[in-house]
Amino acid sequence: MLFKRSYGIDLGNSSVRIFSAQKDKYYIEKNMIASRGQEIIAIGDEAYEMYEKEPADVLVRSPMALSVISEVELEEIILYSMLHKIDPLLNLGGTFYFSVPLDMSAIERRAYYRVVNGNWLRQNQVYLVESPIADATAVGISFENNVGSMIVNMGGQSTDFSIIADGKVIIRRKIPIGGRQMNEAICQEVRHRYHLQIGTRTARRLKIHMGRLSDQKKDARKVVGIDSVSGLPREEVISSYVVNAGIMNCVNEIASEMKSFLERTPPQIIYHIAREGIFLTGGSTRLPFIDTYLASYTGFTFNLTPLYELSSLQGLTRIMKSRELRRFAQPLKLKKM
Repeated sequence: MLFKRSYGIDLGNSSVRIFSAQKDKYYIEKNMIASRGQEIIAIGDEAYEMYEKEPADVLVRSPMALSVISEVELEEIILYSMLHKIDPLLNLGGTFYFSVPLDMSAIERRAYYRVVNGNWLRQNQVYLVESPIADATAVGISFENNVGSMIVNMGGQSTDFSIIADGKVIIRRKIPIGGRQMNEAICQEVRHRYHLQIGTRTARRLKIHMGRLSDQKKDARKVVGIDSVSGLPREEVISSYVVNAGIMNCVNEIASEMKSFLERTPPQIIYHIAREGIFLTGGSTRLPFIDTYLASYTGFTFNLTPLYELSSLQGLTRIMKSRELRRFAQPLKLKKM
């Protein structure tokens, strides 16, 4: 039986995703905070609305970097703000399940404890679940007598390749390429071809509306940016060809790294992966035809899951609700350093 107040939390580079066991509901908000000096002026979605529009004296940023908490106090403020909206009467003594990267250092693990046992949140129990295990649980990978299943998570700032056998991650690789790098690549293409500087938020909108990796249709969108020569605002029509060129630079690099990863995997595991297919999840897999494109590059079939960025959180939810699966949740206790 679950504790009275239990939460599953996936601290992403771009968003914080929370499952409340008490309300049996999911909550998502941007993982951003805006400050002016020492004063916090906006949190979450409100802070994201200010991103790349803020005045010089306001700083808008995410406390996460490559799935690791880089600023504990700021992440605690964001998390407390979200939890207070979910449960205004939040008291002491909750249970928190975090989806976390593999191979974290003692300091990185300590950060997850401090986030819910700091200045605003206290006396909470913390359990850590490796994110590939959470993803595998969500997509239905069997842990019993499993020779080897491969899951790829394309996230906001990184892409993870993991091979799971008998309930353990036996081979894993992480590369710093994800949705954010795709946005930046689109910015570079636009600057190179149109001599126009646009922000990553504009690039993200272009990616969402025009990004296609196959069956590309001619399309165009009007955007406003800064002229690279005059420094003045200018309106320009951006073609889908330019947007897709930026996206493909990143996707081709991911596909190349994936192919190298597979080539170094033992043959008996490769045989099972080839029969089962590679499981593909993460927010960046919303790109149309991403599975078809990667299949043509690597020669493997892909099982594209409809969970996208909710994959790890749904895996956490199943682990929280199942006594058998809860063995994958490792308790975290603060040790003296």
